[in-house]
Amino acid sequence: MIVSAISVTLALALLLVLGIVAANRDRLGIGDPIPAASGAAASDVLRPRTGEDPEWGSTAIYDVLDDGSLSPAASGLAAEVWATFERVATPAFAAEVILSYTVGDSVDADLLAYVQQDSERPEYWHLAVNLAGATDMSYLLTTLVHEYAHLLTLNRDQTPPDATCEVVAPSEGCWADDAYLRAFWDEFWSGYGDRAPAIATDDLALRESFYAQHEEDFVSSYAAKNVEEDIAESFMAYVVEPVPGPPRTRVAAKLAFFDRYPELAAIRERIRAEFGDLLRPVWDP
Repeated sequence: MIVSAISVTLALALLLVLGIVAANRDRLGIGDPIPAASGAAASDVLRPRTGEDPEWGSTAIYDVLDDGSLSPAASGLAAEVWATFERVATPAFAAEVILSYTVGDSVDADLLAYVQQDSERPEYWHLAVNLAGATDMSYLLTTLVHEYAHLLTLNRDQTPPDATCEVVAPSEGCWADDAYLRAFWDEFWSGYGDRAPAIATDDLALRESFYAQHEEDFVSSYAAKNVEEDIAESFMAYVVEPVPGPPRTRVAAKLAFFDRYPELAAIRERIRAEFGDLLRPVWDP
C-alpha cells in the first residue's frame, strides 16, 4: 500500500509539472504549431524559435518584419506586449530598429525587459520581455518607455561608427558630438569624476554606495547604475510625470533637460496622449 500511495503521488506530481510546463509553453507561443493554410505542407507550419535566457529559462523568439509585424504571428500576452511596445515606440520605429522579439515567462526573475544591440549589425536591436511580469500595465509601460529611451539614446545616429570615446567608454558605441548622452554626461555626470560607476561595471555594492551618497540626484536607485541607465530612467520619469516646475533640484533639471530637444518633447506628448492615466510612476524612489 505504501508503494502504491507513493506511485499515485508521483504520478499526480508529474501531471502537475507537465501542466505547468504546458501552460508556460502556451503563454510563450511555443506549444502547438500555428495551423498551416489548407493544402500547405507540414514544413510550412511556423512556430517561434526557442532559446534560453540565463534568468528566464526557455524563451520564444519572433522575427520582426519590415512592416513591424512578427513572424510567426504571436498570440495572447506575447502579442499584447508587442502591440504595446509598438504603441510606445510607433510601428515604424519598431520595424526600423528591432530585429527580433524574445519572450520568457519566469515568475522567479526580477528582470522584466531589456534591449540588446545586435552583435553583427549594431544599427539593429533585440527586444526581450518576461511575460510573467507584464500583467501590470503601468509597470509594463514604464519599463517599455525605459527601453525605448535606450534605443533613442544609443542608436546609430547617436553613436556613429566614426565617433571617438573621448569622455567615457559606452557599452554600445562612442557618442556623437551632439548626442543626448554626451550632453547629459557633461551636465550631470562629469562632476562625479572617478566616483561614478563605469558603464561596464556590475558592481552592485559600488552602485548602492554611490546612490547612498547622491540619492537626491536620481529619480531611482537604478538610475545611479551608470549614465546610460540614468538617462533612460530620467526619460521615463519625464514621460510619466506631470510637467515639472522650475528645475530647482538636480532631478528636476534632468527632466527639464529633455525639453531642450523638440523631438523628445513631441515623443513625450505622443505617449501621454496614447496611454493617459495608465502612465503612473511605479518604481521605488
